[in-house]
Amino acid sequence: MAKRLPTSVVLHDLLRDDPVESVTLAWLTNRLGDRSFGIILVLLGILGLLPGVSAVAGLLLMAPALQMIMARPGPVFPRRIAVRQIDTRRLARMIRRIVPVLRYLERIVHPRWLTPFESTKRAVGVVVLLLGISLLAPIPLSNIPPASMIVLIAFAYLEEDGVLLSISLAATLIVFSAVAVAIWQTLRSTGI
Repeated sequence: MAKRLPTSVVLHDLLRDDPVESVTLAWLTNRLGDRSFGIILVLLGILGLLPGVSAVAGLLLMAPALQMIMARPGPVFPRRIAVRQIDTRRLARMIRRIVPVLRYLERIVHPRWLTPFESTKRAVGVVVLLLGISLLAPIPLSNIPPASMIVLIAFAYLEEDGVLLSISLAATLIVFSAVAVAIWQTLRSTGI
């Protein structure tokens, strides 16, 4: 089995042969291959940490999560979005900023406890879907725990780190349990 390259290397090499001035989102997801879901989830999870934008991120997360549950090979976007042009220089600048951070994180997060890829993809899709729905709650700062869990789960999935994925899924279960208890106590105190 070939050694899996770290995501920082994949992103660094993405635009090595970039003679064109712009690329499309479809081109980008095709080049990223099986990592496209993970990268999209990480980016949307980070977006979900921002107040006021978390509900939009929650809605956007539902599409890739459902596609993961259906075991699609990669994210599929509507044609109008897929053919949208992305300036290569701007993308290269963004990648140059992200790669050093990823290299630092990859010292800790790396392939361990390998899991069956399709099963893991579907499980991650289900959990991210539920976390994405929880981002829709209009309660101040309630976006922080689910968005943080999405980023952790997505990064663990992206790097195929079963240890971090297990820890992240356990932490998500704790978050869901705490929310359920809070809802139960609220309902009980209101007499519903």
